[in-house]
Amino acid sequence: MTEAITVADARLARRERLFQRINKAGSWLNVLGLGWVTPILRIAAGDNIAEQMSEIRKVLLVPLAGILFFLALWGLLAPKVQTSLGAIPGPVAVFEQASVLLKDHFAERQKADAFYARQDERNAKLVAEGKAHQVKHRVFTGKPTYLDQIATSLITVGLGFIIATIVAVPVGIASGLSKTINGAINPLIQIFKPVSPLAWLPIVTMVVSALYVDPSSLLPKSLVISAITVTLCSLWPTLINTALGVASIDKDLVNVGKVLQLSTATTIRKLVLPSALPLIFTGLRLSLGVGWMVLIAAEMLAQNPGLGKFVWDEFQNGSSESLARIMVAVLTIGIIGFMLDRIMYALQSAFTFSTNR
Repeated sequence: MTEAITVADARLARRERLFQRINKAGSWLNVLGLGWVTPILRIAAGDNIAEQMSEIRKVLLVPLAGILFFLALWGLLAPKVQTSLGAIPGPVAVFEQASVLLKDHFAERQKADAFYARQDERNAKLVAEGKAHQVKHRVFTGKPTYLDQIATSLITVGLGFIIATIVAVPVGIASGLSKTINGAINPLIQIFKPVSPLAWLPIVTMVVSALYVDPSSLLPKSLVISAITVTLCSLWPTLINTALGVASIDKDLVNVGKVLQLSTATTIRKLVLPSALPLIFTGLRLSLGVGWMVLIAAEMLAQNPGLGKFVWDEFQNGSSESLARIMVAVLTIGIIGFMLDRIMYALQSAFTFSTNR
């Protein structure tokens, strides 16, 4: 009898440990937008099926129903709206154009591989003939594909976001620690925060053209212009939230630092940053979202070869497939924006303890 109880207790303990691991994994799955996986894992582990099915319905089936309803409504209404380029494309037409863009990418990659293979063969032949001085290495100059343009946009927004963070976090910390500094920069924040990227772009273009006279192939002038425009429009949420987070920390912590005679750098590193980190990350998430929205307009006008330029080129192209391709870009922008926010939320959850797990 005692032995049977011991075995049952061991099974119960193993089950508890399994559920604990599932719950721990579930907190990260929620952060990544995959919260619906947790109830499936709990069902597989032997949890109450009815309870977990209710959770699956809430976190998976209801959102899927909303998406399906939107697609059905889109497919029903789109053909009824006529434009100068024809009817608004439905989901099927948009999916077909997405497939075409993907095929074009792989076809362009095959051309590049064939080009480099011919070049290597020609150079090897020259070396074998003792004409090594005639060897040349050229870069394939094919048109950028849709995936290349996505990569360019991500590099641009990443560069702008990094510059904005480097500027906004230190200024925000200084503003939060000093009422004098806060009073000095607050009017500037209120003036420049609402300025549109379309207003910044001509100024940035002229300044970059004057100062960046010898552009690198890795950092073309159009990319730099777009990145700086993103910086100017996206740094404000991080700056404001950092200042707010620093200003709202427990004054007892600051007093402890003064009693221990900690240096300013140590006080910021040991006391200020850990307390203000949740609000700083909130600002970073907002800044990245603003930067991604601003990027498309900046790329359109700066002609940076990213998603913004792709949308503008398709609009100017005016072919029967242009509308569908623009809608592919719109969906791509939305999906990437969601993924960027999830990444920032995951980082926030990893480095802070006040976020919802």
